[in-house]
Amino acid sequence: MQRRDLIKFAGGSAAAIALPRFAHAQGAYKAEYKMSTVVPPAFAWGKGGEIFLTLVRERTNGRINIKQYPGASLVQGQQDREFAAMRQGIIDVLCGAPINWTGTVPQLGVFTLPFLLPDHKAYDAVINNPGVVNDYFDLVRKAGAEPLSIGETGYRQISNSKRPLIKPDDLKGLKVRVVGSPMYGEIMTGMGANPTFMSWADAQPALASGAVDSQENPLEVFLAAKINTLGQKYVTKWNYSNDILLFAIAGPVWASWTPADQKIVRECAQDAAKQQIALVRKLYAEDVERVRALGVDVHLPNPAEAEQWRIACRRVYARWKVATNAALVSKIEQVVEQSRGKS
Repeated sequence: MQRRDLIKFAGGSAAAIALPRFAHAQGAYKAEYKMSTVVPPAFAWGKGGEIFLTLVRERTNGRINIKQYPGASLVQGQQDREFAAMRQGIIDVLCGAPINWTGTVPQLGVFTLPFLLPDHKAYDAVINNPGVVNDYFDLVRKAGAEPLSIGETGYRQISNSKRPLIKPDDLKGLKVRVVGSPMYGEIMTGMGANPTFMSWADAQPALASGAVDSQENPLEVFLAAKINTLGQKYVTKWNYSNDILLFAIAGPVWASWTPADQKIVRECAQDAAKQQIALVRKLYAEDVERVRALGVDVHLPNPAEAEQWRIACRRVYARWKVATNAALVSKIEQVVEQSRGKS
């Protein structure tokens, strides 16, 4: 065999070997990728997930088929288990609030420190700051997922069945349902309340029966879940915490996709996040009026009252700044200060 023929043969053989491997990589795509969300598309959070999966299916011509599993049903309603389940291969796609995963990866809860993000101007400045986002995304990658984009779960407000909450002392003795975040538990304990950690699925009957007096959630959730029918008569719109909505893919799943599909999926997540944030803001602008229309008492703290709530959370804030990621929280604080026109 001539040398040039040998080269030609070798090249052809390499192509023959490479082709099946490429075909296998494409064929390795799952028929379905499972996405967990705590709430269904009737909520802005769940709607964000639905928008994302629809865009992905359309733009990949069905190559990547994501199915939404609301109610954290892939983990039997225990939303604090989502990140661990993702690591175990049970969940492929996350569209969720990192506060739910802090039991698994504490540093992912940096955005939820009490009163860290005082308003939407500060929130937008932070999630659009490349330094903050890049540092946070590095944390997510180290934890085992590929972060794609950031939406918004909404400012969390507190409601209860007993009395108006005007000052921190008013929380004393109340049994408050909180998500599985030790930090949220410490916030409530510090103000004399009795925090109870439970999933949202368990919280609803507990509120209805009076086993739990209070809960904290965005008012959009209050409305969509009809929390007023669970005996919740009083709301304080204190804006004490606003978590991001993180769109992310399990690391091994992300690595199994071609670079072209990775680019498409990332762009879909970014577009979905923009639409989801717009929906959250619309609902936030009208939530007080809508909740009051249900006969619920809604208190809007004046500046002096708001300062009392912030002071009551200072010790917890300081502790969890260190427990999460002090350097990143400091960077966030700086961006917030700049957004408020302070040096």
